[in-house]
Amino acid sequence: MFLGQYSHSLDDKGRLTIPSVFRDGLGEGAFISQGFDRNLMVMTAAYFKQVYDRINSMSLTDPSARLLRRLLLSSAYQVEVDKAGRILIPQNLRQFLGLNGEAMVIGQGEYFEIWSPAEWNSQMETLQDAEANAQRFAALDLSTGQNGN
Repeated sequence: MFLGQYSHSLDDKGRLTIPSVFRDGLGEGAFISQGFDRNLMVMTAAYFKQVYDRINSMSLTDPSARLLRRLLLSSAYQVEVDKAGRILIPQNLRQFLGLNGEAMVIGQGEYFEIWSPAEWNSQMETLQDAEANAQRFAALDLSTGQNGN
């Protein structure tokens, strides 16, 4: 499971060091793709296959399904962790994010995200608004069903 947030630097070739706690989870390789919020998503091969299978099961006649397919699959690349614990972020994805030297690596459970520091700071400002969060998340059921919760 990918959890936590880490600041890491990119080298001149566009390689990003993956946090050591994430590397074992990428043992079978990974896929990187454009995310939904001016970020990148890095998924294990197994999780990417689940996402791909789900997208593939959607009707090609549905315009939203076609847009989702284009968003995720046209920007997807298979990546491998090198011996130094880095992945190469393709040039077009670095340009999309405006990555320049530093990146934030953000755990999301089944996958992790890569953000530019400026975009992540903006996201954190949004997430730290307690009043807005109470309204934003009110309809979501986070109860576990245990102990009457």
